[in-house]
Amino acid sequence: MTTRFDTVPETKGTADVAEAFSEFMTAFDAFKETNDRRLDEIERRHADVVTEEKLARIDAALDQTRARLDRIAVKEARPALGAPADGRRAALDLEHRSAFEAYVRGGVETGLRAAEAKALSAGSGPDGGYLVPQPIEAEIGARLAAISPIRALATVRTVSSATFRKPFRTAGPEHGWVGETAARPQTDAPTLAELAYPTMEIYAMPAATQTLLDDAAVDVDAWIADEVETVFAAAEGTAFVTGDGTAKPKGFLDVPRATEGSWTWGKLGYVATGAAGAFATSGPGDALIDLVYALKAGYRQNATFVMNRRTQAAVRKLKDANGDYLWTPPAAADGKATLCGFPVVEAEDMPDIAADAAAIAFGDFRRGYLVVDRQGIRVLRDPYSAKPYVLFYTTKRVGGGVQDFDAIKLLKFGTA
Repeated sequence: MTTRFDTVPETKGTADVAEAFSEFMTAFDAFKETNDRRLDEIERRHADVVTEEKLARIDAALDQTRARLDRIAVKEARPALGAPADGRRAALDLEHRSAFEAYVRGGVETGLRAAEAKALSAGSGPDGGYLVPQPIEAEIGARLAAISPIRALATVRTVSSATFRKPFRTAGPEHGWVGETAARPQTDAPTLAELAYPTMEIYAMPAATQTLLDDAAVDVDAWIADEVETVFAAAEGTAFVTGDGTAKPKGFLDVPRATEGSWTWGKLGYVATGAAGAFATSGPGDALIDLVYALKAGYRQNATFVMNRRTQAAVRKLKDANGDYLWTPPAAADGKATLCGFPVVEAEDMPDIAADAAAIAFGDFRRGYLVVDRQGIRVLRDPYSAKPYVLFYTTKRVGGGVQDFDAIKLLKFGTA
């Protein structure tokens, strides 16, 4: 089978999406056929190296085609910079955008100072940079949600302070059943604790020539959003998964773990596969079923599998007792693959399958993980440090951490 990858420009349009999706489904059909042959050869104790190599090539082809489809979908999801709202706010936004463009193109700060004074902005200035206009900030946030897998799944809150604090109940309130005329004894009050999510600074430093900035045809708003989205998304994606909470958000894999039977609040529960660095030889898919049902029903209805592409490649080969594949391709070009009936999201920062690695997470991430964005993205223009280029030191503040330790479960590739 010959499958083409990235030979067609990834422009917007239904034709590109349809072609990429058709290639993906063709590759998956070939994958199933070759994997069935491989399993049959293993059962007959006559495994063919040629079949193994062919399966590996088709598996790689499947990943490449899916990646191309995802890139097209991300481009389709990018919002356009919209016009500001009506009224006084519209006038302020338009003034801010005009002043910001003058600052980016020529370093003129006077208009920005006046615009931010009218908007009662605080904490900006020539030393710390100037706030980007709200439409640009909103577009950057929307683009990050489209390409950052955990941000797209999690709850996102925007705050104006350095730390977001969220109370939660550790015990109570007490309750009881009583008859219609029976006395109502006083109950104990609920016990509350607090989770804190400090926002940390993340930065990008796109560079441009003065010739580019002098070109009136260049949309500087879109240019800045284009330059910083990938940098921010990559850094956030890593932090939300494995961040240690020091100068970055705390990732859900940095949280203490416990076997599901001894789970307590403050830890993430896990299910073991029964084999070190692999699925069990007998009934390899059973661990995935156990993982699904380790999650309470209230979380399970909105749950998602999270893993990297190499783990997903291993999962694609698994079948249930009836010989049906546990992994199913998306039903539409803009859909997600499913595993055991639940959507699968690729996060490249998830670990590979290895001894005792938690390579698969499953849960309701909207209830389980919180992303905190502090209002305001700042840009500091630096025409001196890298002549003849003009640098734009762009910063935003973001925090994150687990908010419900019962909403996410892990699959550990180990014996216990």
